[in-house]
This record gives sequence, structure tokens and C-alpha cells, in this order.
Amino acid sequence: MTRTPKIINRLIIQVAALFAYNPFLHNFLTGELYRGGSKYLCTPGLNCYSCPAAAASCPVGSLQAVLSGRNTITSTYVVGFLLLYGALFGRFICGYLCPFGLYQEALYRIPGRKLIPSRKVQMLGLLRYPIFFLLVVGAPLLVVDTFGNGTAGFCAWICPAGTLEAGIPLMLTQQSLRSLAGILFQWKLFVLILLSALSVVLYRPFCRFLCPLGLIYGWFNRISLHQIKIDSSRCTTCGACVSSCKLQISIHTNPGSSECIRCGDCARACPHGAISIGFDIPTSQARTVTRN
Repeated sequence: MTRTPKIINRLIIQVAALFAYNPFLHNFLTGELYRGGSKYLCTPGLNCYSCPAAAASCPVGSLQAVLSGRNTITSTYVVGFLLLYGALFGRFICGYLCPFGLYQEALYRIPGRKLIPSRKVQMLGLLRYPIFFLLVVGAPLLVVDTFGNGTAGFCAWICPAGTLEAGIPLMLTQQSLRSLAGILFQWKLFVLILLSALSVVLYRPFCRFLCPLGLIYGWFNRISLHQIKIDSSRCTTCGACVSSCKLQISIHTNPGSSECIRCGDCARACPHGAISIGFDIPTSQARTVTRN
């Protein structure tokens, strides 16, 4: 396994990903969308297709568009993107390459009392399963309009990233959209405001309880190339890693947890250097078989 000698500054990578996903900043002034060829590609993190600055598509929105059977610019190999990203990175994408994750963390930096959720509250993370199966997969297949097109349930009814990146900017620049805004937009605005307020006191509430993309990537955490490893010869189970984890993961006993976003706080906190993070790439030495 190869290891980086030090944990790269996460904030730099998060900001770089934000602008890599959204390079067409001038479109915020006009409310027009970029419609070039790169929109056939999916970003690894949650980033709305309808954001005026977006250069590519959101994997969740793309998956819903494919399932709905609509003739859109979205490519039909979106599942391949999800499998590739998951197999390579797992939830490293959530920790480093998701703009909405960066947004929540920025709010969490606001000084004040922070909440540590109980185990019962953490169980609300199970909500991601009905959201995925009912809204991301079920609604596009089953909730059909008069033209036979499915409904992108998650994007239409919940996604706070879409409200922040697309809904609000487009409302500000297009009078026609403001006149059409109704209770659905008000509901989504309420969801965004609620999650924003929670983000000030609770670390990444959307990622914990609602995000279907994080759910998908979490399934890959145990098998992805990017891994956390615990050196049992160094680990003293002192609990420093657990105390440092904002998601309350017992990383020393469960390094493959589906909740882990690979932020690296545990490795920085470990006083014994027992935690390593990197890509688990077999070397030629590891493949050598010793014969008697």
C-alpha cells in the first residue's frame, strides 16, 4: 500500500474541486447554463447540473434522468461513473470533492456550541435508504407525467445543493422564474435553510441523514482503492481517533465504516502513528511468492 507522507490540506482540494466543477462564473450574471460537451460527464461530488457555472452533470441528477427515460444531454453510462468513482475513492469524494460538503463545513466553522448526536439521532442516517430507493430510483420509474416522463424526485423535492447552486441564482436573474415560484420552491428553500442552520451546530447534517450519493459511495468504503489502515502493533486503543472524529466513528475498530469521509482527522490525532490513509495499490514486492 502506498501512503502519502502527510495529509494534504483538505480545504485547498475542496475549494479547487468547487471551481473545477463550476468554472463559468460569469453565467451567474445572466442566469444562462453552460451546455457544452462536458455536460455529458459526471462530477464525482454533488453539484447541480442547472447551476449556471457548472461544467458537468451531477451523478444523482444524471441517474434520475437516465431512469426517467427522458432524452437529455445526460449520458446513459452514469452508472459506470458511479461504479468507477466508488471503486477508486469510496467516501473520500465526500470528504474532499463535494462542494455541498464544503458548504456545510464552512458553516460549522462559525463559533458557538456544537452538538454531538446520540446513537438514536445517528440512526436517522437510515433515512438515506428510502430517499435513495423511493426518490432517486422509484420516482423516475413510477411517477410519470402525461408525456411518459418520470419525475426526478430527489432533485425536484429535496436536493438542497440544487436550491443553493441553481434555484436561488436562477430566481435572482430570471423574472419569469420568480413569477412561477410556488410552494415547491418555498419548501426546498425551507429545507436548505434548515440544513444550513443545523450545519452551524452539527457537522454535515445533510451528509449524515439525507445524501443518497454519500450512501452509494459508503457501500464502497471497504473495497475501494483508497483505504484507512490501522497498524495493530502500534494502536493502544487510547481513543484519540474517536475523540477527534466529528462523525463519532470508532475508526480503530471499524476503519471501513460506510460513514467515514476519509477527512484524516483521526490520523492527525493518533499519538502513535497507527493510522495510515492512502491508495491500497499492490506492489511487485507484495505479489512475490516465496518458495522453499
